[in-house]
Amino acid sequence: MNGGRAAAAGRDDLAAIEADLPAAVTAELADYLAGRRKGTLDVAEEFAEATDDLARFVLDGGKRLRPTFAWWGWRAAGGLEHPGPVLRAVSALELIQGCALVHDDLIDDSATRRGQPTVHARWTSRHVDAAWAGDPGRFGAAVAILLGDVALAWADDMLHESGLDPAVLARGRPVWQAMRTEVLGGQFLDVQGHASSDSSPETALRISRYKTAAYTVERPLHLGAALAGADDATVRALRHYGRDLGIAFQLRDDLLGVFGDPAVTGKPAGDDLREGKLTLLVALARAHPDRETAAVVERAVGDPDLDADAVAAAREALVALGVVDDVERRITELTASALDAVRGSGDAQAPVLAPPAPERLADLAVAATRRVR
Repeated sequence: MNGGRAAAAGRDDLAAIEADLPAAVTAELADYLAGRRKGTLDVAEEFAEATDDLARFVLDGGKRLRPTFAWWGWRAAGGLEHPGPVLRAVSALELIQGCALVHDDLIDDSATRRGQPTVHARWTSRHVDAAWAGDPGRFGAAVAILLGDVALAWADDMLHESGLDPAVLARGRPVWQAMRTEVLGGQFLDVQGHASSDSSPETALRISRYKTAAYTVERPLHLGAALAGADDATVRALRHYGRDLGIAFQLRDDLLGVFGDPAVTGKPAGDDLREGKLTLLVALARAHPDRETAAVVERAVGDPDLDADAVAAAREALVALGVVDDVERRITELTASALDAVRGSGDAQAPVLAPPAPERLADLAVAATRRVR
């Protein structure tokens, strides 16, 4: 194929992928996971069954935000060639997400995810139904840990077997490594903060930055840009956008964790309160001078038996304290700052991002911060 025909084919591939990017990511994941099944079956049929469960978890649901941001980071930096291997590479981010969710649900002892039993809960039930020996809860936890580890290992494999040129992969490797360290570090800070009762707003925001924001928006954008060979100015602009939008995304998640509709979010109402999560909402309530109203929230945090009336009372208290308005204001300000970073905002030194990336990034900012699930 000559150069002109190859370029035309690349543009056709781009158009097909971008017509429904989440579906394209899901198709890549399905193909990759199907290809790994023989290796698990060679170990044991039971192991293949367990990894089938992981595959269903990864494939059934999810917004595919991380690969989407990575893709538009690549496109923003001028990425056009070899879209197939790039799509394969960024789709590996969903396996990092799978690992994080399986382990996070276990750490939080969450019973449901996307309206379905969590992985550890499902395998606990299987143990009970089969009348196996030992403690069902410990068995379910052990399987969840192992399947999360499988997802993390396979994410690395999928990235490095994506078909990208070794030099391109080398550009992305430091970003990938930093992202993995940050998400695990953020999870550690969350666990430690809960145990140590460090509930300052600063700590809550730091957890939001590293547990969610960095690996949801900032590093995926950085990864895509690195794969495209972006210059420093472009990387700085995309990371600024990613950092601020990622925190805004998490703050919206915090609000949904208390005020969301279970029929839409797939999690019980007030689940974040029952789990005792250190969100900015909780941190601001604890720091509020109205101790009587704040005490209503405090009684709800970490109560596994929290009923609907107590959830409603905590919601009313959070609104009365003004912390809900405070969080909404921060979401608005962070989103505006993120959009300024990729639009330039009159800065003559700002990089010019390749079209149509600025428009797509603006759309993604709205989708990430005005969502209901």
